[in-house]
Formats: sequence, structure tokens, C-alpha cells
Amino acid sequence: MDKLVIIPTYKERENIEKIIRKVFSLPGNFHILIVDDGSPDGTADIVKKLQLEFSEALHIVERSGKQGLGTAYILGFKWALARSYQYVFEMDADFSHNPDDLLRLLDACENGADVAVGSRYVRGGKVVNWPADRIFISKGGALYTRIITFMPVKDPTAGFVCYNRKVLEAIPLDKVRFIGYAFQIEMKYRSWKLGFKIKEVPITFVDRKEGVSKMTKGIVEEAIYGVWKMRNFDKEHS
Repeated sequence: MDKLVIIPTYKERENIEKIIRKVFSLPGNFHILIVDDGSPDGTADIVKKLQLEFSEALHIVERSGKQGLGTAYILGFKWALARSYQYVFEMDADFSHNPDDLLRLLDACENGADVAVGSRYVRGGKVVNWPADRIFISKGGALYTRIITFMPVKDPTAGFVCYNRKVLEAIPLDKVRFIGYAFQIEMKYRSWKLGFKIKEVPITFVDRKEGVSKMTKGIVEEAIYGVWKMRNFDKEHS
């Protein structure tokens, strides 16, 4: 019971049972925490039915309305820290992240990394089913982030991550400011500034086949402007 996969959900009824069963099929006794933001399509109901089958390993926290990806993960991190989890994972529900890669992220953390990032932009990583303009914007955003922050992470907005418990204990979670892509950048930036070792593990990112993308203009703008604000975090450390 030392590995927890946090999966935020909103309207994921097409994917949720399949992703849960896939994670539980892996070796290593992973547990799952679903953080559902009031999905109107019955996502939470599906999870609660599956709890009858996976009672000790499947957990759910239900929230009222969409409150943002970052706040879902912060809730999940605190939930994990209140229990005996050593490795805490972030993962999407839509199979854009291959659950089999959980094992590779875990291996990286068990062999010296404090944070393992499933990376699209290191050698061996790639993106499938994205149009060229979205790849250009994503890679451009990653380069922009590295230039502004000097953080040596090639895929700073990656949302497939494994944290060693000690990293989450060291980060002031109540001070994490952002909720979208900037949240992913902020968590890596805070980890790096605290001196933790970040390792990027190449993955193949596959754009969702079912369900609806949660991407919004506001999330993108938050990332663009949020990167500049992160340079002030040094005063906290922090």
C-alpha cells in the first residue's frame, strides 16, 4: 500500500472503468484515488460501483462543480500524505497516458529520482494524434518555460508524474497558486528549487479517443503569464 495513483475526473464515463481496471491489472499493488468534480454524466457512480469490487484499493473524493486540475491534485496529495503512501502519481483518465508507464515512472523513483516525469520531449518520447499546430504550441511553451525559469525540464507541462513522498512533504502545498498547465510547471519548479532530482522518462502521449478535452483559453493564458510569476517563488523557499 505504498503507491497511489491520483486521477482527477470530469465527465469521464467512457473511460473511467477501463482505466481503473487497467491500473489494477498491473503488478505492484497500486491504489487509486479518483477526485471527481461533480461529473453530470455519472462518472462517480461508476467508481462507487467498482468500489464494491476493489474496496481496499479504490477511493473517491467527490467535489461540487469544476474546481480545477491543480486543486484536485493538491487535495489528492494531502490525502496521500495523511496515509502511508510513499509514491504518488498524477495521471489522466483518458488513456493519453499509458498506464503501463506507471511502472517505468516508479522504477525511476525507486532508483534515485525524487520526481519522475513522463516526458513527450526527451529522446524516445513522442505525441500521437495531435495536429502539427498543437505540437508546435506545446513545444514552444516548453522552450519558453525553460528560458524564463532556467528549469532543466524539457516537458514542464507534463501531467504524468511520480512524486516521492518527501517531495510533497517539502512543498508548501497551500501556497501552490495555479490550477491548469501552470500548476504542472509550478510543481516541477518548486521541486527543482528545493533541490530534488527530476528525471524525465520518455513516453508516448496519445490524444484522447473518447470523452471531451478540458483545454480552455484561460488555462493556456495562465501558463503563459504564470511562468513569469514563478520566478518570485525563490523568496518563499523555500
